[in-house]
Amino acid sequence: MSIFEDRVDAGRQLGRRLAELRGQDIVVLGLPRGGVPVAFEVAAALDAPLDVIVVRKLGLPYQPELAMGAIGEGGARVLEEHVLAHARVSDAELQAVEDHERAVLENRVARFRKGRTRQDLTGRIAVIVDDGIATGSTARVACRVARKLGAARVILAVPVAPADTLSNLTEPDELVCLATPHHFSAVGYHYRDFSPTDDDEVVQLLDAAARRLQHSTPDSRATVAAGMQDAAEFDAEVEIPSRGVRLQGQLHLPVPAPGVVLFAHGSGSSRHSPRNRYVAGILQQAGLGTLLLDLLTPAEERNRANVFDIELLARRLSSATDWLAARLDTESSSVGYFGASTGAGAALWAASEPTARIDAVVSRGGRPDLAGPRLSAVRAPTLLIVGSYDYEVLELNRKAKSMMRCPNQLAVVQGATHLFEEPGTLAAAAILARDWFVDYLLRAEPNPQV
Repeated sequence: MSIFEDRVDAGRQLGRRLAELRGQDIVVLGLPRGGVPVAFEVAAALDAPLDVIVVRKLGLPYQPELAMGAIGEGGARVLEEHVLAHARVSDAELQAVEDHERAVLENRVARFRKGRTRQDLTGRIAVIVDDGIATGSTARVACRVARKLGAARVILAVPVAPADTLSNLTEPDELVCLATPHHFSAVGYHYRDFSPTDDDEVVQLLDAAARRLQHSTPDSRATVAAGMQDAAEFDAEVEIPSRGVRLQGQLHLPVPAPGVVLFAHGSGSSRHSPRNRYVAGILQQAGLGTLLLDLLTPAEERNRANVFDIELLARRLSSATDWLAARLDTESSSVGYFGASTGAGAALWAASEPTARIDAVVSRGGRPDLAGPRLSAVRAPTLLIVGSYDYEVLELNRKAKSMMRCPNQLAVVQGATHLFEEPGTLAAAAILARDWFVDYLLRAEPNPQV
């Protein structure tokens, strides 16, 4: 049965388990390809640099999915002698498989490290992350590579693995595994979504992790670290009254909550949207509260016209903002809006109200044009995030930017279409949004009422 929704979910859970490492001299090392999305979340949770250790499984000549060993950077190799003996693999067959996999490995090393310096492991803690372990061959090789590169301590961290395999692993100094199912058949069996990860996604995640660390400061990292270690959390379904209706929402707060981001989703989406929940998770890791809410009731959503009633949606968003201001745990919190598609139009409309006390707005693939002439009245610093392949919406955002008088920026995510479904593009957008909100909700003075 599935334990994890996907690699993002597994990475977040693993990051929470490893929280005590935050603030130490660590490097998170993902095993391409499937281990990198997991490692990306771990690195974000620990505010640590992300790199890769490239390894390749040596599959049996006539059953390549079964590992007879593995190879890694720097000539490292591990062989499963019992598998080789049982399968009666000849030296020539083994050498042919290794030669092929070594060529693939070298090509991937060149691609993943193009324009990127390898993280120096000398004297540091290497946290090696994969999406799971079956035989343990690649994990063994990765640990040996990290040790060879000078790591003072090697931690192997995975979401799932068979207990007997873990008991035979001697290479790491420490093992962290979230689940050891009694009936283990394959790693992918324990994920609801185990879609393949490609090389492009690995590169994009490495780039996004580098940008995250570059924009982070030691002070902000210490602040977030303290918050994660010392603060409790509040997470609950909530109902928000708004002129005779009750809006459904999901509120997540650190305690205390210095900043809260309200999510306004686009048409055809809801507070359960995987994309918005993914972005919310990135914001939560940075110490921000989040409120994902449905601005329409189920009955109202059946009328398509309501989806584009921007004034109605903005009014509902303002009601949710007032509701937060009336709570004891959020009355002094800075407030930001995150809007997607039509929700971005509603967020900008609400932020333009004369009494609005909004400290930052982020639009992802948004329709700011739906806020019309109200754009020039928005005072909150606004970030417009658009995919480079979302041509029509990109042009709408360029025009909107020219109309805005508040501090604003247009960020174009390369290779993304409207829904940011391409590998790594949603992660890039989430990092941009997180950095914007951290700057304006956690570091800046609240936006004064005018």
